[in-house]
Amino acid sequence: MHYLDHAATTPVSSAVAQAVAQALTESFGNPSSQYPLGMAARNLVQESRETVAQALGVAPERLFFTSCGTEGDNWAIRAALHQNRHVGRHIITTAVEHSAVLEPCRSLAAQGYEVTYLKPDKTGHITAQQVLDALREDTALVSVMLVNNETGCIFPVEEIARSMKAAGSRALLHCDAVQGFLKVPCTPAAWGVDLMSISAHKIGGPKGIGALYIAPTLPHPQPLILGGGQEMGLRSGTEPTGQLAGFAAAVKLRFPRWQADAAYMAELKAYARQRLTAIDGLVTVGAGEAPHILSISLRGYPSGNVVTDLGSQGICISAGSACHRGKASHVVSALGLDKRTAAGVLRISFGPENTREDIDALYEALLAHRQQRFAML
Repeated sequence: MHYLDHAATTPVSSAVAQAVAQALTESFGNPSSQYPLGMAARNLVQESRETVAQALGVAPERLFFTSCGTEGDNWAIRAALHQNRHVGRHIITTAVEHSAVLEPCRSLAAQGYEVTYLKPDKTGHITAQQVLDALREDTALVSVMLVNNETGCIFPVEEIARSMKAAGSRALLHCDAVQGFLKVPCTPAAWGVDLMSISAHKIGGPKGIGALYIAPTLPHPQPLILGGGQEMGLRSGTEPTGQLAGFAAAVKLRFPRWQADAAYMAELKAYARQRLTAIDGLVTVGAGEAPHILSISLRGYPSGNVVTDLGSQGICISAGSACHRGKASHVVSALGLDKRTAAGVLRISFGPENTREDIDALYEALLAHRQQRFAML
């Protein structure tokens, strides 16, 4: 198999799986219990929090575990608007955010909030000036992702935070960093970001666990779930110690070498771009700088058919975000591509495990698909 869809999810190493299994079988106590088995589980939760917080460059007490990036995004938006409920009901986001941000914004718009959607340029980028131009006195929240999950474009989150502060804005800044964490620089506290959401399964961790950083600018954030008082009273429910252990194990593996891995993936991406664009009719889409995402289009060849054909050969790529499940991508639509190019958009995404042989196999399969379809015309 040639797995080239790491932006959708990542393989779990044996070391991470072992950490999950050990937590489930040896540290299975309830972290709220007072006997030694429960205390061991509680220590595991705290150690996991410290590990992830260190990689994110934040204080452990400001990091809260969630079930996934989507939950983190939803909670961040709700908490920010509650904190700034006296500031106003205006939200700024981009037209190319993940659905985990766009759908809550659409729901809020139906409840009377006003949402400004910033459109990217033809390369897929958003500028800090666009955010500044959209800011108003009643802007309560700005939500901008760090790395676009389809184009790989890196958005200037640090510059946006700095510009908002210089402008004296009372709006809070949320960043969906699910695709950026441990792939590009990601230090929310140093940047001045108020809320940042991340997810384990994008970095070799298990599904079902993520985290939300909440800055001291929200001293008493709105709880997500009320109940037994877990997660410092903000997200009640017995902690999933197995997933937490897996999240921490993945971070321990990736964090020390993330820059070397990013450089390696950038080399693979450059090789893929050079190799694949030699195919007649294949073009790159956007100008994403993230090392692990390459967006291309086999113009005139429906991407769904390409993905299905290649999948039957053991080559895993995506027709845009995995969350679209065959529907037209709002990201592709926002780029204003012509119909033939838009119809053929494919996302290739790399991990440290990939090799040039994976790309060579992809090249041969795409070339064969094009020739087969051409012969049928």
